[in-house]
Amino acid sequence: MVINYTEIKSSITPINRDHVNAFLSEIEKSGSFSLQKCDINSYIESDFCLIYIMTGGTEGIFLENLETFTSKPCYILTSGESNSLAASMEILSYLKNRGYQGEILHGSAQRIAGRINSLYLTSQTLKKLNGIRVGTIGGSSDWLIDSEPDEEAYQNILGIETVHIPMEELVNEIHKGGYIPNQWTEKLMSLGYDRKEMEKSLNVYGAIKRISEKYSLFGVTVRCFDLLTSVHTTGCLALAILNAEGIYAGCEGDMPSLISMIILGEISKKPVFMCNLNRIDTDRKELIFAHCTLPANMPYEMSLTTHYESGIGVAIAGSIPEKDVTIFKISNDLTNCFAAEGKIIENLREPNLCRTQIKIFLDHYDYFLTNPIANHHVICLGKYQKDLEDFYRNM
Repeated sequence: MVINYTEIKSSITPINRDHVNAFLSEIEKSGSFSLQKCDINSYIESDFCLIYIMTGGTEGIFLENLETFTSKPCYILTSGESNSLAASMEILSYLKNRGYQGEILHGSAQRIAGRINSLYLTSQTLKKLNGIRVGTIGGSSDWLIDSEPDEEAYQNILGIETVHIPMEELVNEIHKGGYIPNQWTEKLMSLGYDRKEMEKSLNVYGAIKRISEKYSLFGVTVRCFDLLTSVHTTGCLALAILNAEGIYAGCEGDMPSLISMIILGEISKKPVFMCNLNRIDTDRKELIFAHCTLPANMPYEMSLTTHYESGIGVAIAGSIPEKDVTIFKISNDLTNCFAAEGKIIENLREPNLCRTQIKIFLDHYDYFLTNPIANHHVICLGKYQKDLEDFYRNM
């Protein structure tokens, strides 16, 4: 990975090039990238580029190129020499007081390299999302009263196009039957669940997969409770397989949760579990999340059962590794988000909850009781709170 940077230095302040080279080399060794110098004219053409303030007295030079530098967030690389940090603070103050995005990269080589990696990930995620298409089949479920998607915001801010697909199209595809077997369908079939119910569920998978290919969808959400009456099964298994294949798939027609799944999945490169918060032990700081579908490649073991509310169809009861997790949700209009890190401490099998159930220790849970972003939240393994906050700021 190559990270471009442009240098700004005063004509009257001497530069020790050996010190500069050693500074940059140490950052490269601490990160998984190489640093490549570019001129100011090339800055605007780069998806991601650093501004290396080498000396003091460079504030005026920065202002001369303000329009170029503020074409993207200003990530200002500084050393501990030649008043580099002092000038960078003046510049960042100017930017922030005028509503521009920016940050000073300073400290140990390890810290600087870590921030560069995180900020580059954010940049590349935004670039990847620009131009993707997401589908909503049947629209939102009636009970999602504060989850109406702001499709204009998705298009204008992230470059995501929303495609509306009628439920009738999905039902017709299901009635056609058929699916292409793969490692996930074979693995689920091997668990020995009722073959007739499995075939019905896998026909739903085949239908959604064909629709996703037809409309070139990066992700899809389905008003899945409508399937209970129309085809007498659920979408739980279908969504589990699609997610394992890399097609983000959410239930209940919840588009804000699908957008949250996509963001978390692209930042973490991990499977994402869309779920409900069911209970909080406020004394122990333990939260129970559950749902009837999760990516088939997320649990370390699983069994098959019915969908919780209806008692029909096929749902996965999975066990997720008891490790660190990140919980995330972005609001329906992209104006607010929540990101927090916790740890799975137990997998549960309670009869009165959705089928996959995890207990998470979370130090600060007040958000869920005082200012939650609707119902569903999304969870992945690993710690990505800082990366998500970077994404949101730069979005």
